[in-house]
Amino acid sequence: MAPIILSGGSGSRLWPLSRDQYPKQLLPLVNETTMLQDTILRLSGMADATAPHV
Repeated sequence: MAPIILSGGSGSRLWPLSRDQYPKQLLPLVNETTMLQDTILRLSGMADATAPHV
């Protein structure tokens, strides 16, 4: 299985935290890791998954 991570957009509703060059998926909102890192960590538990497509 090849996971697909949808990670796009500027995150304009989170302005001023997120900007075009620093979108929401790259912000550490909940803990020290970004939303993108958290998603990849959740996928690491899948035994039969290949590298995700972002």
